[in-house]
Amino acid sequence: MTENPAATKMRANFRRHASGKIQQIRNTAENGGESLAATVNHHVDEHSALLNRTFQNSDGQPLYTDDRTWVRWPASFGYTSWQTLTSNPVNFLLVFVPVGIAFGATHGNPTVVFVLNFLAIIPLASLLSFATEEISVKLGQTLGGLMNATFGNAVELIVSIVALKNGEIRIVQASMLGSILSNILLVLGCCFFAGGIKHKEQHFNSTVASTMSSLMAVSTASLIIPATLYAAMGPSKTHDKKTHNILILSHGTSIILLILYALYLFFQLKTHAHLFDEESEPEASGEDGADGEQAERHVLSPPAAGVALVIVTIAVAVCAEYLVDSIDSIVESAHISRTFIGLILLPIVGNAAEHVTAVVVATKNKMDLAIGVAIGSSMQIALLVTPFLVILGWIMGEKMSLQFEIFETVVFFLAVLVTNYLISDGKSNYLEGAMLIGMYIIIALAFYVYPDENTAEGASTLWSTMSQR
Repeated sequence: MTENPAATKMRANFRRHASGKIQQIRNTAENGGESLAATVNHHVDEHSALLNRTFQNSDGQPLYTDDRTWVRWPASFGYTSWQTLTSNPVNFLLVFVPVGIAFGATHGNPTVVFVLNFLAIIPLASLLSFATEEISVKLGQTLGGLMNATFGNAVELIVSIVALKNGEIRIVQASMLGSILSNILLVLGCCFFAGGIKHKEQHFNSTVASTMSSLMAVSTASLIIPATLYAAMGPSKTHDKKTHNILILSHGTSIILLILYALYLFFQLKTHAHLFDEESEPEASGEDGADGEQAERHVLSPPAAGVALVIVTIAVAVCAEYLVDSIDSIVESAHISRTFIGLILLPIVGNAAEHVTAVVVATKNKMDLAIGVAIGSSMQIALLVTPFLVILGWIMGEKMSLQFEIFETVVFFLAVLVTNYLISDGKSNYLEGAMLIGMYIIIALAFYVYPDENTAEGASTLWSTMSQR
């Protein structure tokens, strides 16, 4: 049977091309010239360029820059979507978003619903952070960093509002405290550890860090005072009377904390902006070449980033609704306390994107930015989000207060104290990071064995012990 001439020619060209490439690799290995890996990478680049031509027009321009509208818009949408979805490795978990919503809408197994929506919120938090960063590109580092911290806490805020609406006060309180502890211990500890492994010693703006630490100390006092007041009132007053007094104190304290946060914003953005500008000048001067191009490159336009923020926020709200609704079943089936879920598990979800971002910038020796992400986010939760939720609970008729349990308040105080000690000198290393991580693990173990039953009688037990003495 006669062979097709076209097939014969194709086979001959293939053999000629393959033999030439093999001989080229042999010559490279024998002559000690270009390394084998470099040769292979060169051929990979050739084939990658060939594949990219598929997404180019006849003039060699990318399709998303084509002059034809009917070509440019779909290509631009596809390119932007791909760049957004591949912006963070955790985004592969997005497959759990529709699955988690479907299981929640069909009232599936509560444990499965909790796990699926728990995994779904992680990439949504990443996309929320990515869209915020795209908007903040045009706002400058100070205002952009503030916006990153604000929307970085959006997941915790949404989950807490849903829990507050359902009357899950313990979940709200534990989630707020857990977010703070996660940021100042786990996130900051990983930044110090990862940065210290690559760099022997790192430096950051101690003035800015000291200001943030002072505000964190004030927020700590705002939690200690209600807890000790509740214990000091003792058994002489009824539970309803004590709760009423604590609510009055919490509402007043929340208003003061919100005013302090507003003054801090005025301090940061207006009167003492030079302190925070000095923080970013060394980083800006050091960004040239490829790093500078990477810093200036952005994928989403402000309108597109705004639309992405709205869509992702809605998805987070839906997943959070199903997540909170399944907590009761998780507590009963897995024998895990509500305090542990709110204080350890939920903050890990909300801080996943911030955690990755902070560690990456710490390895690049940008410790001021890492400190701003970790401590700045914690400070915003303590001075803005938590007081806001107390005021919101007041409006909704829920008894949300700043009265945390004695054990939780002591843990919070010790965490802030240790963090303030470690950042006071403006230097960090991997040992300090290991200290923070170790303390967070100890706290997580303590809350794992801490039963919810103790929360209702902790203060009264403390008072009884003090009275006996």
